[in-house]
Amino acid sequence: MTPDWVKDAVFYQIFPDRFARGAGPLGMPAPLVSHFESWDSPPTLRGFKGGNLWGVAEKLDYIKDMGFNAIYFCPIFASTANHRYHTTDYFQVDPMLGGNAAFTHLLQEAHKREIRVVLDAVFNHCSRGHFAFQNVLENGPKSPYLKWFHIYGWPLNAYERKANYAAWWDNPELPKFNTDTPEVREYLFAVAEHWIRQGIDGWRLDVPNEIDDDSFWQEFRRRVKSINPDAYIVGEIWDDASRWLRGDQFDAVMNYPLGRAILGFVGDGILDRDLAAKSGLGRVETLQALAFSHRLEHLFERYDWEIVLAQMNIMSSHDTPRLRSLMCGDARRAALALALLYTLPGAPTVYYGDEIGLPGDHDPDNRRGMPWNEQYWEKGIYEAVRRMSRLRQQLPLLRRGRYLRLYAQDRHLAFARVEGEQGVVITVNASDEPWRVMVPLHGVWPRGELAVELLSGNEVFCHGGSLQGYTQGPFSLAVWQLRG
Repeated sequence: MTPDWVKDAVFYQIFPDRFARGAGPLGMPAPLVSHFESWDSPPTLRGFKGGNLWGVAEKLDYIKDMGFNAIYFCPIFASTANHRYHTTDYFQVDPMLGGNAAFTHLLQEAHKREIRVVLDAVFNHCSRGHFAFQNVLENGPKSPYLKWFHIYGWPLNAYERKANYAAWWDNPELPKFNTDTPEVREYLFAVAEHWIRQGIDGWRLDVPNEIDDDSFWQEFRRRVKSINPDAYIVGEIWDDASRWLRGDQFDAVMNYPLGRAILGFVGDGILDRDLAAKSGLGRVETLQALAFSHRLEHLFERYDWEIVLAQMNIMSSHDTPRLRSLMCGDARRAALALALLYTLPGAPTVYYGDEIGLPGDHDPDNRRGMPWNEQYWEKGIYEAVRRMSRLRQQLPLLRRGRYLRLYAQDRHLAFARVEGEQGVVITVNASDEPWRVMVPLHGVWPRGELAVELLSGNEVFCHGGSLQGYTQGPFSLAVWQLRG
């Protein structure tokens, strides 16, 4: 079974260095503040903007008000990189983020607000500043940590262009752990257990397919679940994940295929496919309504329904261009894509800033400082996210109901989320022209005649088993419920 709470989750992904600066009880160390990049300046590959966990804690009420009840953090452990995928110490929160004290405070404050916290587990590789790799650098073949890594030659060229040891994408900054070594496995499992005991609600696993060993992840799951059976284990797998979703490894994965499908449907005719192709998203196909629905149905049939409801549904992240930029700046399409994300099976996941229309190209531009001055917010997107969050909280069917296609033609789609005799109907107009809605209900409301659109309050009579007599505006989504 997957953790039940994930079915009701709406995730907010935070890149800690770029979200918010906070002083904390002791204030920021003065020498660091003077070396941060300007918050509003274009981000750089090596620069730091000084966001920290004290700052996140100060913004928890904003996060709660937006309807997010779970946070997925990019890495927070000690590191020499602004993104912190170069881990130097897995047992210490980076001092620049406020250290362990800031994280303890944040976790307590988040849990007070019933917000779950999932951390990023970078267990395939570490930083060349990690204590074990530093020992190998200093002591060569005599190092007691020699078998922690895959060494191909001496001396180590740790500061050359290409590593002579196994490293992520041959980057010498990121030596790959040798997880065949028992001591390495125990070390990484101890890290996972430690932070679960500290109270985190789960782990997002970075490039878990590169630890090509089912037994590693089976043992990882056993260790984590033995401490907290409700801990969420979600893997970064960009395509088919059947191998890892058999009940003995991950609970779910980051559902980029679903995100790509939404982009292909809502972004038809405008989506910057070249921008997407050069990122982790890869090729995004243009999809008409019927092809889009078929793609969704295939994804929902691929895995057990428990897993489908626990998938981390995601369109953009720190690894992709931002949603609004993918939509070539079109705020209406970005708002529609996010609204649609909230109506599909699985946990919606929003990358910080996407909810206010923050643009961003490839890394590092997709990791801009969060603008807290509301004059820079795209209010149409902001309001759409708030409305859909509240609606999802109010309607259990949007969180747990099965997907049933009712109508799909050209740029118009209607589907229901159903459970037993209960159903809620979603109509989507992904065109730039008004749509005169006429949707057969196929027994979704066998005895109902009056339907209310929950976002606007409009009411229509259903004649002859159809939802009709309503004109839906361009690039919009409507949610219909039977009026009792």
